[in-house]
Amino acid sequence: MFQRSSSGNNLAEMGMSSVKRTSFQNSGGRKSYAPGQMGRSSAEGSERRSSVYRSRTSTNGPMGHQSFFQQAPQPAGVPHDPRPLKDRVYQNKIGQELLDYMAANNFEMEMKHMLSQNTMRSPTQKDFNFMFQWLYHRIDPSYRFQKGIDQEVPPILVQLRYPYQKSITKSSLSAVGSQNSWHLFLGLLHWMMQLAQMLDGYGASQYDDACAETGVDVSGDRIIFGFLSGAYRDWLSMDEDAGDDDQDRVLAPHVGAMAKEFDMANSKYLDELQILEGEHQRLQKEIEILEKSGSDVATLDRNFKIMEEDKVKFEEFDNRMNQKSEKYEARIQFLQEELDKVMLELKEAEDERSNLQRAVDDQGISMADIDRMTSERERLQKGIESTSQRLEEAKKKVTEKEGEASRKLEDLERMVDKYNSLGYQIGLIPATAVNAKGKNYELHVTVNEGPNFSSSQMGASGGNADSDRLLADPVTGYQPAHILNLDLRGQVKASFSSLRKEISERRTVAMDEMMKHHDLLDGIKEAIEDKRGEVEALEHRVRAAEEEYEKTKEVTTTQKLASDTQIEKMEKELAKMRAGLTESVQLMEQREMNTNIEYEQLTLRANALREELHTEIEKMLNDIIKFKVHIQKNLEEYEGFVVDEVEHELGGDEEGREDTQDVEI
Repeated sequence: MFQRSSSGNNLAEMGMSSVKRTSFQNSGGRKSYAPGQMGRSSAEGSERRSSVYRSRTSTNGPMGHQSFFQQAPQPAGVPHDPRPLKDRVYQNKIGQELLDYMAANNFEMEMKHMLSQNTMRSPTQKDFNFMFQWLYHRIDPSYRFQKGIDQEVPPILVQLRYPYQKSITKSSLSAVGSQNSWHLFLGLLHWMMQLAQMLDGYGASQYDDACAETGVDVSGDRIIFGFLSGAYRDWLSMDEDAGDDDQDRVLAPHVGAMAKEFDMANSKYLDELQILEGEHQRLQKEIEILEKSGSDVATLDRNFKIMEEDKVKFEEFDNRMNQKSEKYEARIQFLQEELDKVMLELKEAEDERSNLQRAVDDQGISMADIDRMTSERERLQKGIESTSQRLEEAKKKVTEKEGEASRKLEDLERMVDKYNSLGYQIGLIPATAVNAKGKNYELHVTVNEGPNFSSSQMGASGGNADSDRLLADPVTGYQPAHILNLDLRGQVKASFSSLRKEISERRTVAMDEMMKHHDLLDGIKEAIEDKRGEVEALEHRVRAAEEEYEKTKEVTTTQKLASDTQIEKMEKELAKMRAGLTESVQLMEQREMNTNIEYEQLTLRANALREELHTEIEKMLNDIIKFKVHIQKNLEEYEGFVVDEVEHELGGDEEGREDTQDVEI
């Protein structure tokens, strides 16, 4: 059932150089789909046989489907990303989704790294590395990152078939937090999060209902996948020298379990098939009976149509009657409630009339007296109402005036606070400030504390008048001159005018000095620009050296891939020799030893070549560092020269001013 050579489209077709399988003892995770060698311990490698995924020509013809991670043809050029990644609102939205997803799945506990809201706006290289590795482990838990992030990310994006992977370059991977490239990496992390959520949903069978609605049954695919994963795991755990009988014995329980699961899955379909067959037979009999009475079919059709029309008319009539019935029932209920209320009021009025009649009879008052008292009460009631209305209007006006006075007082307090704040800023407050000259310019609003605007003076005469901030005493308000502690129009205004004149003179002198300094600064800037041009030329040479380093690195990588290819060929020959081990075990062992010796020699040669390349690169880096140190030293010397010249000129100006002062004295 399973052959020793790998079959089907596998990871070798995705551009992998060499992929070795790991142990299936931890069967909870998926196999790695990414390029590169899977991690396994050296002890395990010595105890278990070596197996390399390779592709071969299928004997059953072309396959009917393609692997999910197999690379599809890419369009020419860089594809346009329709997502508004440069929009700040969209960046905040997907960034918050990423933070919520990572917080819900224990990112900080697994990666031992803390994230904040600022991470999604200006991340560090370390933040991006941890987030990318964690998200990819959600997709492929068995993958192990062994190289730098700029070397790991591009092949992974190719295998994941990221639509916009051409916009992710190695140079941008070295500065992911810059404003020009972060939106691209934020879109990449959000896409990986959605892919991980889709895989989690697939593993939790969330899409089975949708497949069932479209008529696709995925239960069979799940049974086959469970059989293949379990059987392949047991097959890999077998010894190297196991025969076909041992393989059949190990795989037999999996085959039986798969057959039982298929029988259980098909049982409901068999029951439905039996029910449908019984229904089919019953309908066949009815068809035969109807065919025998074919002459009455036309009459029955006409009668059926007439009955259908009558049924529709009757339903419409029934609906109208039901609506009328409901309306009349609601109206009857409403009228009954109103009638009960009227009867109750009538009873209460009769009781009140009888009580009043008895009270009048007991007092001996005539009807004329009653009419006179009634008219007098109505007149007094109207007078009270008119007085109450005038009182409410007066209260309303007083409240409006109080509110207006309170707002004016609050505006005055705000203006005083603004005045004091500006006084502190320009050095007028307190009296010991620079521009105060021993005078106190700080304003205070001298009013009572503890506002009490809840009632007016007319309606709250018994309240505490001292607590009202609008009154100096219970009957007198404040005078304008008593509210502030300083005479603003007199003494304060004159002092401010003299201060403004003095500050204007000092400003004129400072502007002259600033113009001189600006002229000196322009000369220094021109010199710095010249040096900056030289630095840019040197940086251009450094970039050329870095490009040469990248080319050398690519050549080294190509040579390493060629060595890996040679190693794979040797391993393939070794596997063929083991498969054909029937006659001479000693001869095969000798060939294996020779192959191992050649492998070690190739490894030594690859290490020697790698060391030689590293030595050359170190020499280039040392030359670049020495050149950079030389430039920095020249810049420091020039900066010291500029500082000395500036100090010399400034010192000359100060000596000239001192001589002028001596002459005046």
